Amino acid sequence: MAILEKPDQFTEKLNKKPDGGMYVVEEEVELVKGVYEGYLSHSNVRKESIQCYTGKELTGKKVDQVLLTTPSEAPWRLMIKIFSSVSPVYVTYETAGDQVDASHINTLQDSMVRTQADLQDYKINGLVDGGYFVK
Repeated sequence: MAILEKPDQFTEKLNKKPDGGMYVVEEEVELVKGVYEGYLSHSNVRKESIQCYTGKELTGKKVDQVLLTTPSEAPWRLMIKIFSSVSPVYVTYETAGDQVDASHINTLQDSMVRTQADLQDYKINGLVDGGYFVK
C-alpha cells in the first residue's frame, strides 16, 4: 500500500443551536474548466440563503448560474453546481447545524484503516531516510 499523498481533510460539524438560531457559513470552492460540482460542507441548509460571489464576504461579482440538487437518500444534504469564468467562488449560506449520518462515520473509519495499514507497512518494511519513507 502506498503512503497517502496528502492527509485526509474533514469539515468540523456544527451542533444545532439550542435557541434555534442559524450559522452563517462561507465556503471557497475552486472551479475546474468553469464548473464546480459537490456537496456543501454542512447540512440542513436554507436554500433561499445561498449566495455565490467571486469575492469573500459577498464582494466581487454575483454568480447566478447555480443549480441545487437534493439527494433522495439524504434530504438534509445539498449538492451545488456552479458555472463561472472566475475561480474561486465563495458560497455563503445559512444552516441550522449538521446532521451526522453513516457516511460521515464510514469516511472516518476508512481514513483510520488506511492510516493503520500505512503504519503497519512502514513498521514491517519501511525505513526513514532524510524524512522520506523508503523500502
